[in-house]
Amino acid sequence: MRNAFGRRRRGRLSAVLLSALLLVTGCAGAGAIGAGTQTLVIAIVANPQMNDAIALSDRFEREHPGIELKFVSLPENQARAKITASTATQGGEFDVVMISNYETPQWAANGWLENLQPYIDASEGYDAGDFIPSIRQSLSHEGSMYAVPFYGESSFLAYRKDLFEQAGITMPKNPTWQQIADFAARLHDPANGVAGICLRGKPGWGESLAPFTTVVNTFGGRWFDRDWNAQLTSPEFKAAANFYVNLVREHGETGASSAGFSECGTRYGQGQAAMWYDATVMAGTNEDPASSTVAGKSGYVAAPVEKTDASGWLYTWSLAMPKVTENKQAAWDFMRWMTDKRFVQTVGEEFGWNRVPPGCRQSTYDIPEYREAAKAYAQPTLDGIRDASQDKTMTEPVPYPGIQFVGIPEFQDLGTRVSQQLSAAIAGQKSVDEALEQAQEYAETVGQAYRETQ
Repeated sequence: MRNAFGRRRRGRLSAVLLSALLLVTGCAGAGAIGAGTQTLVIAIVANPQMNDAIALSDRFEREHPGIELKFVSLPENQARAKITASTATQGGEFDVVMISNYETPQWAANGWLENLQPYIDASEGYDAGDFIPSIRQSLSHEGSMYAVPFYGESSFLAYRKDLFEQAGITMPKNPTWQQIADFAARLHDPANGVAGICLRGKPGWGESLAPFTTVVNTFGGRWFDRDWNAQLTSPEFKAAANFYVNLVREHGETGASSAGFSECGTRYGQGQAAMWYDATVMAGTNEDPASSTVAGKSGYVAAPVEKTDASGWLYTWSLAMPKVTENKQAAWDFMRWMTDKRFVQTVGEEFGWNRVPPGCRQSTYDIPEYREAAKAYAQPTLDGIRDASQDKTMTEPVPYPGIQFVGIPEFQDLGTRVSQQLSAAIAGQKSVDEALEQAQEYAETVGQAYRETQ
C-alpha cells in the first residue's frame, strides 16, 4: 500500500496547489549576483523563532562574506501558498524554503527538492544523528533527508497550577479528555475573564484541524478507511466532533471560531484561560516573562486521550532546497548554520534559553542552562515527540501518512474546507451533523480518486 501510495502521489497536483499558482507575485530571482556577492533568497514563516534567526543572520554573513541573505517572511497561510507555487513550478524565486514534514516526503517523491544527504554526509560535525529519530524520519524519503529541522513539536496540555490549586483539583500526568472537560467546567469563570480551556476554532488545515484531528484519532475515528472510503460521518468521528465543539462552546474562549494558535497563545499568556491544548512549542512563550503574565505558573502534561495510549501530533518546521536552486553549496551553508548545534547555543546566550528552537536535537536537552529554563516542559515535549506515531495515537489502520494531517496533496484544500465546517459549528451557524455531512461530501470526492487508482 505504501509504495502504491507513493506512485499515486507523484505528479498529483491538488486543487489547492493549482490555486496557489495564481498567488505567485514577482520578486527578485534567487541566487542573484551583484558586485561579486551571491544573494540567497530564503522564504520562511513569520513566527518568533524565525524572527530570532533573522536577527542573528548578520553573523552568518560575517562568517560568509561572499553571501548576502534576503528573507521573505510571510504569515503561515501566505507562506505555504507562495512556497508551494514556486517549488511546484520550479520558478526559482527561492534558494531555501521553509516547509514541514507534511510537504517534505511528497515533494521529494515529486522530484521538487534537492537530496540533502550528500551535503549532510560531507559536513563534518553537523551530526544529523543528533536529530530526534521521529523528526529525522519524517523529513526523509527513501532513506535520505530532503529537509533539515529548525524546530520540532508534538502537542500537550498546559494548565495553570495556581488555579488548579485554588480549586482543589489535581491534574493527572496522563489525563483523559473527559477529565479535561470536567476540569474546564469547574474552572470556567467568564465573570473574571477566564475560560476553562482554549482550543483552536480558526479555519485552516494547519489551524483548527491540527488539534481537532488528534481528538478524532484518540476517539477512534479516522479520515479514510484502508480502502479510501471517507469516514467523517462515522460514529467515532461524530463523537469527537461533538465533544470538541461542545467543549469549546461551553467552556472555551470567547470568539473561539476565529481563534488559532496565536490567539490562544495571547489569551493564555494574559491569564485568560485555565488550560490550553496545543503545540509543545507554546511553552517557551508561556514561560517568557517578557511576553507572558503567567510565566512560572504553568504545568504541562501529555495530550489527553480517550481510546489510545497517546494522542500528540508530530510536526517540524524545516529548511529545504528547491531542485532548481543554482547556488546549492551556499544554500546548504546557510541551512547548516541555521540548524546546527551552535545556533541553539547562540540563541540561548543572546535571547534567553526559553527562546531556543525545541524538539529537534537531542543534545539541546543536555545543555544545563536549557534544562533549567525548560524544566517544566522539556520532558513532556520529548515524551510527546517520542510517542507521536500512528500505532500509539490511532485505533485503526489508515492508508495515509500523518497524525494531525492526512499526508496527501489534496489535504491542503480538503482540510481547509472541513475546518470551515467545524468553525461554523463552533460559531453556532450550523449543527455538527450538518457540518459533517458537508465535510463527508468533500472527503468522498478525494477518496474516490484514490479508489480508482488502487
